[in-house]
Parts: sequence; structure tokens; C-alpha cells
Amino acid sequence: MIPSTNRSAAKSLCRVPIQTGSRALSNAVIVQRPSASARARPLALGTTRTAPRNRGPVVQGIPSIRRRLATTVHDLSVSNRKPHFEKILVANRCHSIYHPAKKLGIKTVAVYSDVDATSLHVLEADEAYCIGPAPSIDSYLRMDKIIEACRESGAQAVHPGYGFLSENARFAERLAEEGIVFIGPPSSAIVSMGSKSESKNIMLAARVPCVPGYHGTDQDPQRLFSEAEKIGYPVLIKAIHGGGGKGMRVVAGPGEFMDALESAKRESLKAFGNDSVLVEKYIQRPRHVEVQVFADTMGGVVSLWERDCSVQRRNQKIIEEAPAPGLSPELRADLSDKAIAAARAVNYVGAGTVEFIFDNDTQKFYFMEMNTRLQVEHPVTEMITGLDLVEWQLEVAAGNPLPLSQPAIPLVGHAFEARIYAENPRNNFLPDSGTLLYLSTPNATHTFAPSLTPLTPNESEPTRRTPDTQSPVTPALRLEQGFTQGAQIGVFYDPMIAKLVAHGRDRNEALRVLRRGLEDYKVVGVSTNVEFLRTLAGNEAFIRGDVETGFIKKHHAELFPPVSEPSPELLAQAALYIALRDASAPSNSQSPWTSLGARRFNGDVYERTVTLSKDEASAPLISVKLQRTSPSHFNVTVQNPSSPAATFTSVPARLTSPTTLAAFSQYTTIISQLPPPALPASSSPNTVERLHVFSSEGSKTTLVLPAPSWLLSLGGDVLVASKGALRAPMPSLVVEVKVNVGDKVEKGQAVVVLESMKTETVLRAEIAGVVTAVGCTKGEMVEEGRELVDIDAETP
Repeated sequence: MIPSTNRSAAKSLCRVPIQTGSRALSNAVIVQRPSASARARPLALGTTRTAPRNRGPVVQGIPSIRRRLATTVHDLSVSNRKPHFEKILVANRCHSIYHPAKKLGIKTVAVYSDVDATSLHVLEADEAYCIGPAPSIDSYLRMDKIIEACRESGAQAVHPGYGFLSENARFAERLAEEGIVFIGPPSSAIVSMGSKSESKNIMLAARVPCVPGYHGTDQDPQRLFSEAEKIGYPVLIKAIHGGGGKGMRVVAGPGEFMDALESAKRESLKAFGNDSVLVEKYIQRPRHVEVQVFADTMGGVVSLWERDCSVQRRNQKIIEEAPAPGLSPELRADLSDKAIAAARAVNYVGAGTVEFIFDNDTQKFYFMEMNTRLQVEHPVTEMITGLDLVEWQLEVAAGNPLPLSQPAIPLVGHAFEARIYAENPRNNFLPDSGTLLYLSTPNATHTFAPSLTPLTPNESEPTRRTPDTQSPVTPALRLEQGFTQGAQIGVFYDPMIAKLVAHGRDRNEALRVLRRGLEDYKVVGVSTNVEFLRTLAGNEAFIRGDVETGFIKKHHAELFPPVSEPSPELLAQAALYIALRDASAPSNSQSPWTSLGARRFNGDVYERTVTLSKDEASAPLISVKLQRTSPSHFNVTVQNPSSPAATFTSVPARLTSPTTLAAFSQYTTIISQLPPPALPASSSPNTVERLHVFSSEGSKTTLVLPAPSWLLSLGGDVLVASKGALRAPMPSLVVEVKVNVGDKVEKGQAVVVLESMKTETVLRAEIAGVVTAVGCTKGEMVEEGRELVDIDAETP
């Protein structure tokens, strides 16, 4: 991995091919600064990412060998097993492919866009190549640049990762034409399963049950509307290509159909380059249950058991578990057998996921689609089987048979994966972006899955299995982190920060491990769903396993309880932190947002008042009075207009680190977030210092230190908005502006369509009136808080 001191120079370095004459240099890569002509090339060459050890002498400005990787050698005279690739390229941003590859002695090559130059996947790779600007259509979706990077690096195979080109048949074909192996299924299987309509026809022929619906090629809106009328509402409009909830809309009645169809087609075209959709009956209480299948080139196909991914927001998964709760051995066998039949029907090879809709009301399941790639949630399968799915992919791509037969595949314990996103659950899970100012994560016990003993083969009913919850299992926590502290969460890609994976002997134990891990995951700088996930993992219905895709809507009141008032103890902790921090800082660096400095009485008592408020507009001021009675003890009086006054006497308090306060018999993490230096102080919480207080249970409370009156008078309140102003809720791309100056609009009318993190958001007029200003144009990037449209209220 490239040392932190060299990361700023990462983009300015290039790979230099090495002559093969010297044995000492046979596995080495050296780096040097590119010439002006090299920097101007369309494909900006990357750097080797290596540790600083063994750098050796520098000759003519070129560092010597940084690192050599051992290559696994197989004795083919003893076994027919084919050797692994020497080097592979990962055509994606995911970094979880690199560790399994390196474990096998395979060198890795990353590709990245301009904004990803210091991303973890780049730093994990042995070499990295810049392939274009931030928009994925100009970088990660550019087949020609990825193929050029393969040529430059000498990569023999390409792992497509999770998204982008991972399910693109043409990409697999282009690689084959270049003599490069695609670590995935044959293009014919991608084509067949990539079309939701064609795949359902294939499944019906293979006797795999499908949801009633229209899967035809006639995409005339009136034809689709007519088919929806025949099926009966509610219906589901779904893009025939892709996944992840993109291009998917639930339609409750005929009046909503055309608007939903237009939006689904537009989103599908952007995400997958195809706007064709299908229309299906929408099952009212469904579960999302999927089966992990694996197939080799010799005709072997196995099930690695099922996962439940029912709890979703915006039609996207946020928590997954394996195995699915509440399934009988007979139902598990039926699901696995149907998934294997689906894979065989398209001559599948490699890792794939067959997704089913499970009807909670009828206990029947229906084929939904097949994802012809490795899934984001594959770690939960690894945890209950003890198998490395990426290693299996590499084995199969090299032409080897599946490592285990169906009867020998373990099913031990239970596992959960929680996806940690930069998003605001209380604002309809809208994505967020910004800098990770502070990041503290739980201590992982595993970098991979626990070692599990393969079962003794039993050919009788190999898929009829009950999870083993009796064998000793040490609770395990695994963290797959996508960003580090200081990283920028942008608007161009999916806002997932990390995956937290827990494994235990049974479902309850795994859930306890997950909750504890979430308590220790702390982020400042962007909104996250960590606290929501913790609430979800503690929800009684979820603990019972009573899940469905509408879980969040059904249990909304329990998952989003009213935000409680900060306790007097918490307010006292915040004030003590400010006082102790400022007392230890140089006098010229004290915060201008503290309302009063310290005062001395009778030579031995110090008094100070700290003013706080909640992180919301027009919140009342809270006064905390501190009296230091000894070097490490304080009397504290909290006066909050929302609750009775509280007094604490002789409270011991000290800072054990710049971010940790020891007080009230506990250690509390408190992070200060200063406002942008160029932003004038005002009554808005975004323009003053904020304190993020993390309780021992993991909940985060954000307080602000209101600016004193003298600072407000200098800055002015520049963030006051008119009632009819519509502002960007997050950094976004303007997809469509539906109004012009002078237009009359009704309350609730769509005004602007935005896109952020691959998700569309429609801004609607909050009042009826006349458009007086339009502050954005189609295709423009707008920052959070930007006023996009202003509407004057209509005069009665």
C-alpha cells in the first residue's frame, strides 16, 4: 500500500514496463515521473501501490524495487488442477477483490476516475490506472480504456466487481476478442438473464415459478398501461436490465401510471443504457429471498444457500442475513433446487444470485431475476459456509472444477450484513456527501470468514438442510471499509461507506454482535444510517424475523421515534468538554462561539457559562454554568427551557484525549466540527461550531454553540429563505427543470428533478403561486442549499 506521505503524488506517477532479462526484476514494477507527453495521453497511467519498506538505493531518480509478490505454484504433474492467473484487473471501485487475489499470489490492477485517485481500492492494488473523469460514463463504463489498461499492465483476466460493467455482455465479448478472460459467466447467460422479460420466459420453460405480468417487447406507453389494467393494481414497473432498485416504481392506481412510467424509463436509461420495462403484479407482503449459486465449466452447479434481503429503502437493500429466517428444510431445498435449475437453464458459469419474491401470505415464491455477478452482500454467505467466494470465482475462471460438492457445503450459524450509507434516514434516506471529518470503527475479529469444516458428503437430499446452530462458533465481526477518515464522499457514485458483517451461533447471537458493532461505529462529516440500523437491529419484529420489503413503512413509528431532548448529563458533558478543551488550548485559539470566558473568584474558584442549543433552526438557548472547585472537579448547573434545571456537584472530569471526555463514570466521545471559514456566522446551525456527542450506546446527539451577538452583527444572517424557495437538499445533478419564470404552479407540482448517488429526487412546489426565479439549468451540478426555484405565493 502506498504510504500516506506519497498519496498526494499518486496521480503524477506512471508504471514503467520492466525488461524480463533479470530474474531479480521478474516480478517487480518500478515507478518514475512521466514525461509531458506521457501526461497528455488519453489514458493516464497509474502507480504501483506498495509499502515503503525495502526501497533500496535510488539510481538516476528512479526508486528501485518496492515489493515482490509470491506466486502460488501448483504441481500439475500431480494434479490436473490448472494454475491461477498471474495478474488480474478489477474493473470497479470495490476493494474486496484484492485480498483474496493476493492470498493466492495473484497481482492486482485497479482502474480509477479522477476523483478516486486516493480511494481504498486504488491503494489496495499493486498497480492503478486513471481512466477518465468522475462521471462513470466517462470512466468506469469506458470499455476501451479498461481494455487499454489491461494491455498496459499485462493483466490476463478482468474481475468486473459489483456494478458498472459487471453485467454487460458486450464487455465480456470485447474482452474475449482481446484474449482476456472475463471472470464471470458467458455473455450468452448475461444476455438471457440481463433481460428480465427473456429470463422469465426461460424460467417458465425450466419450471421455475414466475410472478404474473407482461414481459413483452412492445414498449408503447398505451400498451403498457393496458397490460397494467389487465393485471390489476397495484403493479410494479421494473427496468428489464440492471438492478439495485433503479428504474423501479410501484403504481397504486391508473392515475399514477404514466408519470411513474416516464420516471422509471428515464432512470433506467441513465443507469443501464436501456429504457425498456416490464409490468408485474405487485405482491403486497413480499420478502426478498435470494439463492447464491455457483457453477463450473464441467457442468457442476451448487447452491451456497439463501439470503434474506427484505428490509429495503428506496427499493435498495440495507441489511441482509443468511440463512433466511423461518424457512423449513423442505422450503430451503425447493428454493435451492429451483435456483440450480435456473442456472442450468442458461449454462451458467461462475457466481450468480437467483432472486425470488416470497409471498408471506401464501408461502409461495416466484422467480424475480438473476444477477450474473457477485453481490455486495456475499460476505454473509461466506460467513455461514466458511468459503471464499472470490477465490471460487478465480478457481472456476482458471478452468478448475468447483472446490466442493453440494453435500459437503457447510451451513453453520447465522450472519448479518449492515450497509453503512452516507444518507439521512429522517429525510427519506436522501444521500449525503461531504468529507469524513471523523471516523472511528469497531475492532473487527476477522478479515474474512471463520474456518468451517466441510461436511461429510451425503448424497441423499443434499439441499435439504437445517442450519447447524449446535457446533461451537466464536462470535465474529468483519468490517469491509470503503473509505477512511478524511475521504470525500462524492455525488457521482453509490454512497455506501462500509459493510459491517456479524456471525454467531444462531440468529440472536449474530444480531447482538451486529448491534454492538454498530454502537462502536462513529462518523462525523456526513449524515449516516448507523443509528437507524442500530434501531432496526433492536426492533422486536425484526428480532422475531417477521420481515418483508415493506418493513420500514410498516414499522415507521418504531424505527423513527421522536427525537428526545438531550439529557442534563449530556449537556453537562458537552459544556465540560468545551471548558477543558479551551483551558488546555493557547489563549489565542479559544472558540469565538463560547459566550463567556472564565472568571476567578476569591483566588480559587473559576466560573464559566457555556451556551448551547440543539442542531435545528430556532432552537432555544441552553445555559450551562460551570464552577471549578478543584483542578479536576466541577459544579455544573444546566438550565434548559425545555426541562427543569439540573445541578450536579463535584463532578470529576478530564480529557483523556482530544476527543474523549471522562465524566459521570463513563468515557464519552465528543467531536467538534467547525464551520467553513468563508461562511458568515448566522442563526443557521451550519454556520457555527457543532459538537457531536456519542453516548456509550452509540447514539449521536449534535449540539451547536450559537454565535454571540457581536459575531452575528458582523456576519449577518444570509441564509434566511422565502417560504416559496426550493433548495437543493444535497449536492446534485439537475436532470430536468420543469418550470420557467412567470409560470403558475400548484402546490405539490413537480418543479425540478435532481439526481445524486444514482438516485432521482423530484422537488415539488410547497405553495401555489408564480415562479419568480429559476437558479439552475439542466445538466448543472448544484451544491447543497442552493436556491433552485423561487415561487411567490398566489394572492387570494
